[in-house]
Amino acid sequence: MTRIEFEVVEGWEKLPEGWSFVEVAGVATDSRDRVYAFNRGEHPMIVFDSDGNFLDAWGEGVFTNPHGLYIGPDDRLYAADNFDHTVRIFEPDGTLLDTLGEKDAPAETGFEPGRTPVQYGGGPFNMVTNVALDAAGDLFIADGYGNARVHKFTAGGDHLFSWGEPGTGPGEFRLPHAIAVDQDDRVLVADRENSRIQVFRPDGTYLTEWTHVTRPDDLFIDPDGLLYVAELGEIAGRSPDTEILPHMPHASVAILELDGALVTRFGGDDPVRPGNFFAPHGIWADARGDLYVAEVVYSGGGNRGLVPLDCHALQKFVRIRR
Repeated sequence: MTRIEFEVVEGWEKLPEGWSFVEVAGVATDSRDRVYAFNRGEHPMIVFDSDGNFLDAWGEGVFTNPHGLYIGPDDRLYAADNFDHTVRIFEPDGTLLDTLGEKDAPAETGFEPGRTPVQYGGGPFNMVTNVALDAAGDLFIADGYGNARVHKFTAGGDHLFSWGEPGTGPGEFRLPHAIAVDQDDRVLVADRENSRIQVFRPDGTYLTEWTHVTRPDDLFIDPDGLLYVAELGEIAGRSPDTEILPHMPHASVAILELDGALVTRFGGDDPVRPGNFFAPHGIWADARGDLYVAEVVYSGGGNRGLVPLDCHALQKFVRIRR
């Protein structure tokens, strides 16, 4: 395989004066390589061109807590809001087309935030995390923090079936945080707190798992069949009383083949340095193969001093072809 290298573009995004992402939960590009930054600032969806020039913003007053973002081949956006338990579907200009799930009505799973973990798998949704489409346009939705399931919906928004229970065995999850569907319609699930990617048939039948990843937060499959994994590492997103030890893996980006073989991994020990990561939470590559990585720097630990609050929340990496 050709060697894959990326070079970070420092200061890529050009936000309007006085604007801030706070943190960027998800990122995706459309058919015109416009970049959508799904963020937790005052303007939840900020749109740039591929050079980082500001184009548009929308979503004010719509979202409770932006989480995962997916853009389909028709440029429709699928935005998961984990605090109000919905997936909203938009046109690129922000026109709302549909909402899956009932706002502020979490499914019953025995979960009590901060008190009781998920006790059993429930229906859609409880703190839903992310979305992916298969070749037919059907939706696979990862339902993570308050649930332990994957749900399949038709392209028209009808719920078909679900699978998953809390646990560590095959087909069980400890925070299914992201999802991707490959060209063979296999469903890949980032089982974050089990530090693995599980692979299923479209009907939910377990096939295999890859355990050489550290707390995978997001997945993206490019047209060449490469899987990009945003790895949260062992430092960000932990409870405040977690002791940070020198040997703990830092956040990184891993690139895998679709048999699970590691192609490359990058990201260094200094999370503030451009090109490294603190809390990578969203990942996407555009038509040219350039890579975008979104980070939840505030909730990942910036809110308690692990990194400065102005640490990079969105980075672009240009793919170098030799």
